[in-house]
Amino acid sequence: MATDKKQTNKKQIGKLYRIAGPVVVARGLQARMYDVVRVGNERLMGEVIKIDGEDTIIQVYEDTTGITPGEPVENTGERLSVELGPGLLTSIYDGIQRPLPVLQAEMGDFIFRGVDAPGLDHKKRWDFKALVNKGEAVKGGDVIGEVKETETFTHKIMVPPSMEGKVKEIKSGKFTVDEIVCVLDNDKEIMMMQKWPVRMPRPYRKKQAPSAPLLTGQRIFDVFFPVAKGGAAAIPGPFGAGKTVSQQQLAKWCDADIIVYVGCGERGNEMTEVLTEFPHLKDPRTNGPLMNRTVLIANTSNMPVAAREASVYTGATIAEYFRDMGLHVAMMADSSSRWAEAMREISSRLEEMPGEEGYPAYLATRLAEFYERAGMVEPLGVDNEGSVTLIGAVSPPGGDFSEPVTQNTLRVTKTFWALDAKLAQRRHFPSVNWLTSYTLYMDSLEPWFAKNVAAEWRSLVSTMMKILQEEDKLLEIVQLVGSDSLPPKQQLTLEVARLIREFVLQQNAFHDIDTYCELKKSYTLMKTILLYADLAQSALDDQGARVQDLLAIKAKDRIGEAKFEKDYQKLLKEVQAEMETEFKQLR
Repeated sequence: MATDKKQTNKKQIGKLYRIAGPVVVARGLQARMYDVVRVGNERLMGEVIKIDGEDTIIQVYEDTTGITPGEPVENTGERLSVELGPGLLTSIYDGIQRPLPVLQAEMGDFIFRGVDAPGLDHKKRWDFKALVNKGEAVKGGDVIGEVKETETFTHKIMVPPSMEGKVKEIKSGKFTVDEIVCVLDNDKEIMMMQKWPVRMPRPYRKKQAPSAPLLTGQRIFDVFFPVAKGGAAAIPGPFGAGKTVSQQQLAKWCDADIIVYVGCGERGNEMTEVLTEFPHLKDPRTNGPLMNRTVLIANTSNMPVAAREASVYTGATIAEYFRDMGLHVAMMADSSSRWAEAMREISSRLEEMPGEEGYPAYLATRLAEFYERAGMVEPLGVDNEGSVTLIGAVSPPGGDFSEPVTQNTLRVTKTFWALDAKLAQRRHFPSVNWLTSYTLYMDSLEPWFAKNVAAEWRSLVSTMMKILQEEDKLLEIVQLVGSDSLPPKQQLTLEVARLIREFVLQQNAFHDIDTYCELKKSYTLMKTILLYADLAQSALDDQGARVQDLLAIKAKDRIGEAKFEKDYQKLLKEVQAEMETEFKQLR
């Protein structure tokens, strides 16, 4: 197991000296940085975050109300770790991997302090099938067996990264996660469960350049601002702009093998929506429950602030574990602003020198360390590539993108999906502002789109973006003199831009069909809109047609119907034929 061993056989006991909310000071305690300790008579879980002479400063992951100086503090000698193994999928955890359904069954809707529960079920027996033979040499990351975890997912049992040797003994059968399934010739024992410190990234053989997109089924993301598998993306936006719905859509429809959703400091009602909706969602891949390949981590805004700070690391470690099996994992962190606020609160209680807007001076470093855990990698012992794609929501106060969390996130993410309150007020969803958003993955993903969708994909996207940028310039003139005063060519540009906005950029997350859009459908929609643009431009230049007649073409307004049709190809062929007929009649 990859956990830190205890420093001594004798337990180290100190005493509480000072208490300031979730940050407490103990004296007489021998500890290292990031050791997990048990605080007070109720044995609240905490973590060492600073050592100053004889003072050991601890952040406590539970409410500290009522504890007093003089109560004992016990050092476990271990790091804050998560249990990794069969049983992770379908689970709902809090920020420190306590299974919430287990706690609810024991004590109801309100969790008592000092209560602990293992991350995995240690009583359930799993059917382990050995895949290696006695005498075979194995090393860290190699797959030695498998377990059918859900109807659709087979869990690979791997050698912990720090172990290697020849198989001395291995057996198939039914085991709990903490029973020995394999023994190596150096007497190292392997269980189905690993433990791993959450603040330490799991090792891999090699990091690779991203080359394939994470397909989300959301047109504005897939077409204009794609994120690569193994990439990092940020969704900043003010209150009510649709961050949580966007994150939930990504979790439901993206083509990752495993989804890890971290509700970090979100409002309780939003997290409740996730917890009640996800178990009933159908997986588009298998038609089974989506929860069969999902891990949920719920840490609402009224939960202890220190556990919020740990929750994103818990999620990242679970995501890396599945990545090491050669799987593609998408992790949603909603929202990193609440995580940063937790760091700010703990930093102020530590009396550290504040940085910009009171955030700690190491905010940028922590954000960079977190997003660096994304990547497309060659795992240690699996031939398949694995990836972790990190998508973090940011909640800037008042929608001010110049604040520190947004700016520092921008420095380390390559895809920026900026949500706009004005678009949300106009009921334009997703409210992604196409003028301020960007992606730096377009060049590396262009060969994939050319091969898998259409050779002209990049040129179509570029043409549409130019039209939208032109529209933005023209709208300033329209506000002064009205659209009728514009030259015919520019009036036509405004109409084509409207079609792009309404038929490509807008998408209904709550419609059974429009909630997901495949790339071929997006491509056909774009081709049809640009066909209208080409025919109208030709009629204007070559035939001297009146712009009013071009704007009155009825077929173009039927393009939007394809968004809600399963047989969209048939409909769009009809629209294209009608459009060409109408243009011929103008001659």
